[in-house]
Amino acid sequence: MIVAKIPFDKKIIDAAKNLKIISTYGVGFDHIDVAYAKQKGIVVSNCPKSVLRPTAELTLAMILGSARRLRYYDHALREGVFLDANEYDNQGYSIEGKTLGILGMGRIGQQVARFAKAFGMKIIYHNRHCVAEDIANELQAKYVDFDTLIKESDFLTLHLPLTKESHHVINADVFKQMKKTAFLINVARGSLVNGEDLVSALKNDEIAGAAHDVFENEPHPRQELVEMDNVIMTPHVGSATHVARYNLTKEAADNILNFFENKQAENKLIKGNQKSAIFVRAFYFT
Repeated sequence: MIVAKIPFDKKIIDAAKNLKIISTYGVGFDHIDVAYAKQKGIVVSNCPKSVLRPTAELTLAMILGSARRLRYYDHALREGVFLDANEYDNQGYSIEGKTLGILGMGRIGQQVARFAKAFGMKIIYHNRHCVAEDIANELQAKYVDFDTLIKESDFLTLHLPLTKESHHVINADVFKQMKKTAFLINVARGSLVNGEDLVSALKNDEIAGAAHDVFENEPHPRQELVEMDNVIMTPHVGSATHVARYNLTKEAADNILNFFENKQAENKLIKGNQKSAIFVRAFYFT
């Protein structure tokens, strides 16, 4: 089976009597009952390669869009208001010299760091494990603890899978510790962020703004966010480029073909009783 966004639970797995392998159509696998698949001896694979670059590009676009207040400017023009850029309150921000905090330093997080480095940003990150020394040196990225990450970031980007441990990892307590000038960028999973707490933080000026490609209640983002000029929203389009979707389709198919032709599944999350590196990285503890 190649599974896109539909929930693939125990009931469906039990109904598929001859199922040998499941491939996601994307990098996320929170919609699949991976633990039950393991019990049934079913291999689960995901597609981390093809979504890497486009998702990192969208993250960079959201960082720049937030800093340069594109939502605010665009809305004003559409309402017939040509803002005076000489007024301080109508000006945006530069990202050079600003601190980018990356929560989840996997492949996508690392690519975002490469982009950010090119723009002269200072890079800090938090992950369950430190990245390899050569990667850290290449990216000039500094490992910090979770509290330091949220307190020092001017732009905080999320690149975690959704697990029991990472659910609502960004909440009211976190917002209260963030800079009032900080922006939250989420291109990973909506439920990493407590939506109610996000709205409250924005209304109370605890953070400067947010940019989200994912939401807790897709396809219905909170109306409060829709009405805010300091919030940029996109409809879960991280991998939505023509090239990326072609590569994603091929990667998902290759997961299946390699399993039956070569007796080895690429990008596997589970094989027998062993957890692969990808699966282990899915667990995040604050």
